[in-house]
Amino acid sequence: MGRWPGLRQWLWIPGPLSPTQPPEQRWPAPHTPQHRPGSRASAGRPPLRSVIKRNWEYICSHDKEKTKILGDKNVDPKCEDSENKFDFSVMSYNILSQDLLEDNSHLYRHCQRPVLHWSFRFPNILKEIKHFDADVLCLQEVQEDHYGAEIRPSLESLGYHCEYKMRTGRKPDGCAICFKHSKFSLLSVNPVEFFRPDISLLDRDNVGLVLLLQPKIACAASPAICVANTHLLYNPRRGDIKLTQLAMLLAEISSVAHQKDGSFCPIVMCGDFNSVPGSPLYSFIKEGKLNYEGLPIGKVSGQEQSSRGQRILSIPIWPPNLGISQNCVYEVQQVPKVEKTDSDLTQTQLKQTEVLVTAEKLSSNLQHHFSLSSVYSHYFPDTGIPEVTTCHSRSAITVDYIFYSAEKEDVAGHPGAEVALVGGLKLLARLSLLTEQDLWTVNGLPNENNSSDHLPLLAKFRLEL
Repeated sequence: MGRWPGLRQWLWIPGPLSPTQPPEQRWPAPHTPQHRPGSRASAGRPPLRSVIKRNWEYICSHDKEKTKILGDKNVDPKCEDSENKFDFSVMSYNILSQDLLEDNSHLYRHCQRPVLHWSFRFPNILKEIKHFDADVLCLQEVQEDHYGAEIRPSLESLGYHCEYKMRTGRKPDGCAICFKHSKFSLLSVNPVEFFRPDISLLDRDNVGLVLLLQPKIACAASPAICVANTHLLYNPRRGDIKLTQLAMLLAEISSVAHQKDGSFCPIVMCGDFNSVPGSPLYSFIKEGKLNYEGLPIGKVSGQEQSSRGQRILSIPIWPPNLGISQNCVYEVQQVPKVEKTDSDLTQTQLKQTEVLVTAEKLSSNLQHHFSLSSVYSHYFPDTGIPEVTTCHSRSAITVDYIFYSAEKEDVAGHPGAEVALVGGLKLLARLSLLTEQDLWTVNGLPNENNSSDHLPLLAKFRLEL
């Protein structure tokens, strides 16, 4: 997707507090990251700024003049929803749980302590959400006590309905999906727990949340929209768990988004996937297939540079009693009807049955039925420099995504696009991401004006009716 250099609108969210010291005195030098060629440590410290600039990028040239800019209240009425289209915006944002921040304080050595306090951070985060005014919010690392006391009441006062799923076990944070009452009605809420006490592989407490939303639009029948949000396991060396968690989320999406005619309604899948662009997990989401035979377990997410000493993914990755097929859909549990007694089966028939079952179980091919595209292209087209969604003392990479079921014209040439039975969305605009160098000019993340170690992702879609 191309970028449009014209029509750019610089956006900045001022923080609620303004320390009086000049920036040069206010910010200490950041902690030096280890083994990061091209990082701030090796390139020299860039001069610090106090603002971070992000511009709107319009994806389709014919929409440049017509697309409503989020937050712009002076909108031409003809840009609003009409009988044949429904426009909506989605934000995905890992807001950084305060408990996790404090448990991993080594990641924030570049920050002065005051900017890490929740009393400083939450007003910044809320101001950011309020400014962008997205129709749907997918939030990760939402701490339960903060959600109940501050986050949910604040968002409800802004016109949002909020749904929340806390992680299992003793983990105090979770995922939330919030949507504007004025834009959608809630059809169903479908939480997904990735922890399974009966499956040793699935011993982690990550979760997902899937909502089915009905657009509110007069004079037209509109399909529902399926919105999913998740935060997959971080551990770079456990790609088997990450892929299984993803398969569980896709199976729930398939169940929720399935329509009576056999097709799927439009899908938006957001979250922190703890995987980098081009990794096997990322490619599986976009291409709809993955042959994982011989794949080292630590290569799945692309976070590990070396696979030395790593075991290979087992075939199959997850056991049959999970109830999810290699096509990432729920399997219908059927009890076979036995009309003959065991003694009636010959030894040859028994062996043939065993071979068939073994062959099916040992498939190393994963598939899903959605044609999903990424809102972002992950590299700046002019320079090839990677975009970054998260930045702290140890890392500056992309792990956050907004995936969506694209219109047929948007997925031309994608493998399997011609057979996809998915309702399509058109991507109209996205809020640009930044480079690692850009982020270190404001002392990385979090900083005085950006109060998470992740950037919010923001996209505007159109559903043609």
